[in-house]
Amino acid sequence: MRILFFGRGVISTQYAWAFEQAGHTVEFYVRKGRKETFGSRIELEMWDARRGKKLIEESWKVKLHEEMLPNYDLIIVSVNTEQLPEVVQFLSTAAGNTPILLFNNIWKDLKSSIAPLSMNNVVFGFPGAGGGIENNRLRGGFLKMVFLEKPRAGTEPINQLVKECFESAHFKISWIKDMQSWLWNHFAMNAAMETEVLKRGSFPAIMNHSDSFANVGKHMREMAPVLKARGAKSDMILLLLTKIPPALLGTLFHKFIFAKGSLARLFMEYNNSKAGFAVAEVVREAKKLGIPLPRLTMAFEKTEHYKAIENSLS
Repeated sequence: MRILFFGRGVISTQYAWAFEQAGHTVEFYVRKGRKETFGSRIELEMWDARRGKKLIEESWKVKLHEEMLPNYDLIIVSVNTEQLPEVVQFLSTAAGNTPILLFNNIWKDLKSSIAPLSMNNVVFGFPGAGGGIENNRLRGGFLKMVFLEKPRAGTEPINQLVKECFESAHFKISWIKDMQSWLWNHFAMNAAMETEVLKRGSFPAIMNHSDSFANVGKHMREMAPVLKARGAKSDMILLLLTKIPPALLGTLFHKFIFAKGSLARLFMEYNNSKAGFAVAEVVREAKKLGIPLPRLTMAFEKTEHYKAIENSLS
């Protein structure tokens, strides 16, 4: 199978490597000027947890394009959420009828998030991976599990194509019945986590504060009315973060989920992305709905996005 990854980010790179190992042809589309900046290789230092826990250390040769070429079997998109509107506009003319897997966090409703792309040509999913890239070195890893929406009417062929692709690379699929609610709940969880990151200064920093994950639970409880007002159905993410007492939740995350040496902790420690966008989006939605979010609003007011708005009004 010939697969195009949109962008050479941490998620795209890791899955592209895994697919190439499974015999697929993988290539990357990057913005003009990036091909020279990135170069033809990327240094990998990542954990592969499909069969046990194996550290991959490799200088991997990649094929980058600054133009959209034809004849791909599948396009996989995993970009920063704020970049998604621009990406789908570009793909609506450049991708033709090539099936697209949108491997992304999303806060809008699914249909409007991909307009003007057709819902019949897109499958939504979410990775089980994390990490960061700095100085052309990727540090991170991926789990065996990936999340895909169950087929909708009209997407059965694309779902089958994506299923075969991941299973050929020895990934296990968790099928999500209500992908809309799942993504909204997951986006809110990201906003809860980013609220702590804005407070502590970085993703790795929250690992050093015992109350960080208790606060994540408090942030999620604050956002629960927003999710309810949007029509999101409760799932394990929402129930875990809103029903367990914050102190107990903090212990659970600190000692078990993000225990020292765990892959989840390593993914967080390697994460060098900028926090704030998810917080800003949830706060904006809450204001539209008339729902107060004092904890998130306080964090949002410290972001560059908020400062930019304030400066434009002054």
